[in-house]
Amino acid sequence: MRKLVHYVAITLDGFIAGPDGADPTGPDGFWPIPEDYVQHLAAEYPETLPVHARQALSITAEGTRFDTVLEGRRSYEIGLAAGIPDAYPHLRHLVFSRTLTESPAPAVELVADDPVATVQELKRQEGKDIWLLGGAELAGSLYAEIDTLILKVGPVTIGDGIPLFSRKAAFDPRTWTLADHTVLKGGAVFLTYTRTGE
Repeated sequence: MRKLVHYVAITLDGFIAGPDGADPTGPDGFWPIPEDYVQHLAAEYPETLPVHARQALSITAEGTRFDTVLEGRRSYEIGLAAGIPDAYPHLRHLVFSRTLTESPAPAVELVADDPVATVQELKRQEGKDIWLLGGAELAGSLYAEIDTLILKVGPVTIGDGIPLFSRKAAFDPRTWTLADHTVLKGGAVFLTYTRTGE
């Protein structure tokens, strides 16, 4: 069965974005992006790079991990504001929103249904794993469905911001098994955890 993988960048103090929710990797962002970080993403997670980065790096590989990406409306609108209506045309791209009524890009699927039921149906289908891109609201609603965490921990703290899971996530302690880790010279650490008991 396919797995739901929350693959996300996170600060040392547990935040995925600043308080304003803006793209931490954007022109005014705080996220450190040394060369070895980009090289690691291109080599290990090429399908998770947005279309403009793939073009700049001449990446055509479809990747081996994911064929579907899930995104909440607020995260999706960051790309829209930058003039990118479909950052992942090489993946099946689902955006969860109850307010967007028309997709700005033909291949982007808007989903107003319950995220949990949608993910459970996706897991039953054939294919590669499902990438939960974000943000915190969607991750919070899908907390119980997440099978794997891949945390791209950056060598940065910000003090306040948007946490990994929104406060809407139910209190539900879970344990995780460290399945893999990669430490880059630039200071980033990639940690892969699988849900204990899986």
